[in-house]
Amino acid sequence: MSHCEVPMPLPVSPKHPYKSVAIIGPPNSGKSTLFNRLTGLRQKVANYPGVTVEHRLGQFKQLPELTLIDLPGLYSLNAISEDEAVTHSVLTGRMQGTPPPDAVLVVLDANSLSRQLVLAASVIELGIPTMVLLNMSDVFLNSGGSMDMLALARELRAPVAYVSATNGTGLEAIYRFLDSAESATKLSLPILPSGKTNHHWAATVRENAQYVRSTPSVWTKRLDDLFLHKIWGPATFLVVVVALFQVVFQVGIPFSNACQSVFDMAATYIRPLLGSDSHAFAALLFDGVWKGVTSVLVFLPQIAILFLFIGILEDSGYLARAAVMADSSMRNVGLNGKAFIPLLSAYACAVPAIMATRTIDNKRDRIAAIMIAPFMTCSARLPIYTLLIAAFIPDRPVVGNLLGLRAFSMLGLYALGFLAALVTARLLKSTILRSNNPHFALELPAYRWPTLQSLGLRVIDRSKVFLIRAGTIILGVSLLVFLLSHLPLKNGHSPALADSYVASMGKAIEPAIRPMGLNWKIGAGLITSLVAREVIVGTLGTIYGIEDDSISLQQAIHNDLSLPAALALLVFFAFAMQCTSTLAVVKRETMSWKWPAAQFIYMLSVAYISAWSTYHLAVWWIAH
Repeated sequence: MSHCEVPMPLPVSPKHPYKSVAIIGPPNSGKSTLFNRLTGLRQKVANYPGVTVEHRLGQFKQLPELTLIDLPGLYSLNAISEDEAVTHSVLTGRMQGTPPPDAVLVVLDANSLSRQLVLAASVIELGIPTMVLLNMSDVFLNSGGSMDMLALARELRAPVAYVSATNGTGLEAIYRFLDSAESATKLSLPILPSGKTNHHWAATVRENAQYVRSTPSVWTKRLDDLFLHKIWGPATFLVVVVALFQVVFQVGIPFSNACQSVFDMAATYIRPLLGSDSHAFAALLFDGVWKGVTSVLVFLPQIAILFLFIGILEDSGYLARAAVMADSSMRNVGLNGKAFIPLLSAYACAVPAIMATRTIDNKRDRIAAIMIAPFMTCSARLPIYTLLIAAFIPDRPVVGNLLGLRAFSMLGLYALGFLAALVTARLLKSTILRSNNPHFALELPAYRWPTLQSLGLRVIDRSKVFLIRAGTIILGVSLLVFLLSHLPLKNGHSPALADSYVASMGKAIEPAIRPMGLNWKIGAGLITSLVAREVIVGTLGTIYGIEDDSISLQQAIHNDLSLPAALALLVFFAFAMQCTSTLAVVKRETMSWKWPAAQFIYMLSVAYISAWSTYHLAVWWIAH
């Protein structure tokens, strides 16, 4: 059978010895892509009890009674990092409340066996039925790579198979392994001979298996010459980032406008069904629920487009090059390229980014990375940025038709967050978190075309998270804001909006924000956004909807704020720590309230001073 052929999984018997199967592999080995291929949308994310290590659980598409456990990506089981310690505990059955897996799938990059064989040996030595999967076999074989698979299996004393998670080839071998009664026999295998180093053992195994490494293609060399060049590499990265935000606005805004039109049309049919406008329940459902939630949901297209392009950059192998390229810049602030990877993931959400810092061995470096991760512009800031930019920034070109003023403004806000992270890292690493800077090494994956399935799963997963937040946190806060805006009752009637509890809440902090041109409505939104940043959009949607539901939220904010005040609010959200979930994770990761408290106060101070300065500078600029 040709390795380019896509075979159908073989049928398996309904009775087999397994209930759970762990999948493990080094970073960039394609492990997560294979996990997605085997499980589809049957996935959920969980944490092991007592620790912050995250893992994914999924059901096999062909074997729904089997649970596949996606363990963190790592290079060894030496238990240096928390990921390694937890993974070793899970495999050996010492993780409280988690039974050991019945079998293990070890995913290795067929193009980079030199370092990865040791991980396979460490897992096989545990005596758990193990199968070694040589992923990216299509690239390996097409690029001149070869090996004696039977000889490698004899050396490892475990079944070995070529697979391609991208193309879906070779998966039938996995089902054969899981359906084999013989593979359920647990063996104690002394893989690493005493007196020999792991490197020496791996070299011997490769020699005995007649392993011939694949030759990088001409295009790989050309692309690396560009992407890793000292000058052209950063220039290319800048072009990629600019193009990303231009697409988010040029493509995302029309989709958001279409969503808004759909919601407005639906409102014309829904509102009469709810009864009279004076009916309390009808007002609650429409002004509280509908206005609050839909004001946030219209930004789903931009978020989906953002994660689509981030997925393309990651799956293609480009982001790994970006991490290597950023190593020198990170060293200038006291960190290295290993910290750049969690910072990249912070563009999605600071919570998993902070958890991803577990791969940083040095404790001081890890805390520094934790402290700066929330400065990176997460997807929760995107609805706020999009709303205010669309309301106040005209849509005119900056660089011909290549870059518009709105995309340029968005890029500037992302750059502000990144610069704040670098300055803060330099401050921490030169004072309280001073330490030696270790060497950074990262295996670069082969360039490959992202698959529609992998990209689709990524976009659906992130969109689902956004929709869940809209259906829970934002919905709950919108309902609370609506109720507070109709209390306290006066003679059995709701008070004027300016006399309500929500107005009192906003007016309590109005003296602090009025120097930035902001009013009590924004103040109420700032308070509710402490739960989650994007909640402010739902809060303002509810408040302005109660005040006047005949105009859009974008128009209402434009009428209520000046341009300097809008710029100040944008800068405030670029720096402020408006996320209780992030603070909770920082506390869990650092095992102390000291760091999250210091982080909140520091970021709030930077946000306030910067927003105040922005407002007065903009007022002066307009006046002159």
